[in-house]
Amino acid sequence: MTKTPIVNVVDDIIAYAAKAGASDIHFDPREDYLMVRIRIDGDLQDYTKIPKMYERNLITRIKLIANMNITESRLPQDGSIKGAIKDVSLETRVSTLPTNEGEKCVIRILDYSRSLEGIESLGFNNDNFKKLEKMIAEPNGIILVTGATGSGKSTTVYSILQVLNKKETNIITVEDPIEMNIEGLNQVQVNSEIGLDFATVLRSILRQDPNIILIGEIRDSETAKIAVRASITGHLVLSTIHTNNSLSTIERLLDMNVERYLLSSALSGIISQKLAKKICPHCCIKEKTTPYQKKIFKMALNKDVSEIYNANHEGCDKCNKGYHGRIAIQEVLEINDEIRNALNEESLEKDDLNKLVYKSDVITMLQDGLLKVLDGSTSFDEIYRIIDVDDDLDVYCKIRGIEYKEDDNALKDPKDNVRKTKGKEDEIL
Repeated sequence: MTKTPIVNVVDDIIAYAAKAGASDIHFDPREDYLMVRIRIDGDLQDYTKIPKMYERNLITRIKLIANMNITESRLPQDGSIKGAIKDVSLETRVSTLPTNEGEKCVIRILDYSRSLEGIESLGFNNDNFKKLEKMIAEPNGIILVTGATGSGKSTTVYSILQVLNKKETNIITVEDPIEMNIEGLNQVQVNSEIGLDFATVLRSILRQDPNIILIGEIRDSETAKIAVRASITGHLVLSTIHTNNSLSTIERLLDMNVERYLLSSALSGIISQKLAKKICPHCCIKEKTTPYQKKIFKMALNKDVSEIYNANHEGCDKCNKGYHGRIAIQEVLEINDEIRNALNEESLEKDDLNKLVYKSDVITMLQDGLLKVLDGSTSFDEIYRIIDVDDDLDVYCKIRGIEYKEDDNALKDPKDNVRKTKGKEDEIL
């Protein structure tokens, strides 16, 4: 370290992370050193420790190549790095945050390869893919892609735009920030400091003769209302929103005071998704299903499953503890006439909307996840980690008039109490 220039240290870390398929690089200041961690397949891993004496120079170097103010360390800053580092072509977003131990820096590595491959590569099952094709073929309406931060919403939206990007269409986007430059699109960067917010840009966009409008994210009531009205006046609107599933998306829009009659007319479909780690195909193993797993497969898919693929947690030279890459688990709701009529009812109860949504031909996220367990794409543990299986089954069984006993100990997985600690993946695995 003492003989290696800081420039080379920074380049080596970024290049290694990009080649390893990392999504983020964290530079965390500690009392005695700077901890460097990289996020691969959703998990943060320790990469190296850098002596405290080099911390300031290293953060300054990152700020310099990210076009940030190197003299300001008291305020958060944002920047970006574009170009080639160690012959690795990449595009990143950089963020710094002052902490009590020094400046923390996070570099987000933007990977557009999946978006450029098209919607066929996103892992939609056949039924969901047909629904998606039907939704984006409509000339107007609003399509929402929902999920938590880091669930692949932008990848899905950009993949859809690739399909819609034709010479006879005028596509205008309003984003914060613009994550991917696409030839043929008119992309607008939001700048709240000068009053250029989503609502302001949207009003101007409607005077620009658009066919398709992308709103980076619906964050407030005003943006939601303008988006819905734009879709009714003959435009196809794409946007994202932070909700967990189709039902909570509809509830969120109603909470944003979007008029029911407008929402029922405008909403075309909702794509909800989460990301699960993919099992490494080179070292995966087959295991017999536990009584609890058999019960879940039987109730959710009406299938008797005796064996499933699982990750080999010892791993191999091609994976990380049995996993490599991630796959989207999706729920696609196409709004039908029955749901439209129900949305107009002021007295509509949540349970009634629930029954309508999930009585239609919706493949729930739990069902989609279990199908991907059966084909060896991911593991049951991963589905249990990202989806509240018991809650989903409880709703599903109520709709079908089946009693689901969550406390049925005879059918519980012996490891279930460990799994209940969501997010602690070391315990799960």
